Amino acid sequence: MQHRLSPSAFFFLTLAPLLWAGNAVVGRMVGALIGPMAFNLLRWTLAFLILLPFAWRVLRPGSPLWHQWRRFCVLGLLGTSGYNALNYLALHTSTAINVTLVGASTPVWMLLIGRLFFGQRIHARQLLGAALSIAGVLLVLSRGEWAVLAQFRLVPGDFYVLIASIGWAVYCWMLMHSPAESAPLRADWKAFLLAQMAFGLLWSTLFMTGERLLAPAPVQWGWSLAAALAYVAVGPSILAYGAFGAGLKRAGPHVAAHFVNLTPLFTALLSAVFLGEAPSLFHALAFVLIILGIGLSSGPQKAPA
Repeated sequence: MQHRLSPSAFFFLTLAPLLWAGNAVVGRMVGALIGPMAFNLLRWTLAFLILLPFAWRVLRPGSPLWHQWRRFCVLGLLGTSGYNALNYLALHTSTAINVTLVGASTPVWMLLIGRLFFGQRIHARQLLGAALSIAGVLLVLSRGEWAVLAQFRLVPGDFYVLIASIGWAVYCWMLMHSPAESAPLRADWKAFLLAQMAFGLLWSTLFMTGERLLAPAPVQWGWSLAAALAYVAVGPSILAYGAFGAGLKRAGPHVAAHFVNLTPLFTALLSAVFLGEAPSLFHALAFVLIILGIGLSSGPQKAPA
């Protein structure tokens, strides 16, 4: 079996970063209203409750989930709770340009982890694709002025994103190497996602408890926060994760990783729309670089065993 970038894979893998770009914008907007760990917990609690009526059977005592609870405990930590908690935390302790720059390293981590732990070969075209994809991200963040990047300095929050990026790479490879007993759950994306959410909520509760003990922040309830929670619960949580999982299955981790780098481009475009700023030429150039990176990495590859 070989992975290829089919039209359906392209659609799913483009939809996910578009929705996640909205999450980045919303996450920055509500930073003054609620702590990052509390926002993350409320996001996944609401998403869990929305998805529960459609996939509640996966939580029954006889479900295959409970034979694999350790695996789903790790998936819930890496893919839902921990990844997003670290990114929300980083938005409180670092700059947007730093967070996105460090996050752009995801394709590189995907290659390294695949080589070290899953026996995947690294091809020259994949390295070149990663370089072009990251160059597209840099172009967006610098707004076409490379002198902006000279101001880049690492701060503690950047290490949160680094850990999150490595964890996301592991998460993607774990999805692609699901054991045979996971097949009944993988057949229904809603049940598979709900199973991850169930364990992710446990981690999110633990993180929120730590936040309340170490750095308590009052929650400023209002329509703005309610609307933000509604969006991140449905779009970036349910729809984006479902779409990314479907695209990952069709295209493989190497290719899917590069689509994540469309997130800062979409973030810039969404910000431009909401702020009334017209897109610039460098946005188009960045899109071309990222797409070229995806194209180089989407050659025929053997699927993992």
